[in-house]
Amino acid sequence: MRSIKIFIGLLFLVLSIYGQQTEKEALKKLSFLIGDWKGISTSYGKDGTSKVPVQENVHYIMDGDLIVLNVKSEWIQLHTIISYNVKDKNYYYYPFSKKGNKQGYKSEIVDGKFMVYFNESARLTFTKTAKGEFHEFGERLVDGNWEKYFEDILELQKK
Repeated sequence: MRSIKIFIGLLFLVLSIYGQQTEKEALKKLSFLIGDWKGISTSYGKDGTSKVPVQENVHYIMDGDLIVLNVKSEWIQLHTIISYNVKDKNYYYYPFSKKGNKQGYKSEIVDGKFMVYFNESARLTFTKTAKGEFHEFGERLVDGNWEKYFEDILELQKK
């Protein structure tokens, strides 16, 4: 009986370690986001476009099990945690602002782009440009077409 308990304990430990490695491996696929970035945020509205400087700091935390993304501009201050759930094989995007936090939004990698879905008609896309810039944009579904409501293009800051 004692041998069975030890075996079950070791099996649980191995499965736990495997799960952590899988989370880390999944989050490594988002390594293109990591860094200290600065650039311009553009807002698209009915009255035209507006632009402000923005910075985003994106780093792994908790030994690579989570990613933290901090955004700061005149328009927004946002602290976001990105995680990966091994059981349901989904990424989750948890944004926090001064108003509080929102639910975790299911996310996925599609064609090398990190896609966050707020609902069926609003999404965020994170990618890199051909020049290596951090490119983030939000879109809304309007009359069957995806329209950008904001776009950030940022350059990596050298230390």
